[in-house]
Amino acid sequence: MSEIQDYQSRLSDPASRKFETFSYLPPMSEGQIRKQVEYIVSRGWNAAIEHAEPENTTGSYWYMWKLPMFGETSVDKILAEAEACRRANPRHHVRLIGYDVRKQSQGTAMVVFRGKTL
Repeated sequence: MSEIQDYQSRLSDPASRKFETFSYLPPMSEGQIRKQVEYIVSRGWNAAIEHAEPENTTGSYWYMWKLPMFGETSVDKILAEAEACRRANPRHHVRLIGYDVRKQSQGTAMVVFRGKTL
């Protein structure tokens, strides 16, 4: 078995913080983000976008970007909203959520854009 390495994530360093599973991997390309949105739509989940300042993302409150996109099946529209949120809040992290309508909970959540840190 290989040696387990310490991941250098610290509260004092907003750039090092991790959120959800995908943030331990290299940043997703546009194509990989599109695949995640396609998955959300294929499951019949409702997409939503949230954003927060990097220094405030360890708490449970993120700002909702508009309302959840109830019934939206256009991957392009969902991606356009995520991009609009990023343009409007360039220093914020932007998170994509897929709400599972049957289980009444989040089916997935991932940071798709990391904000610029000072």
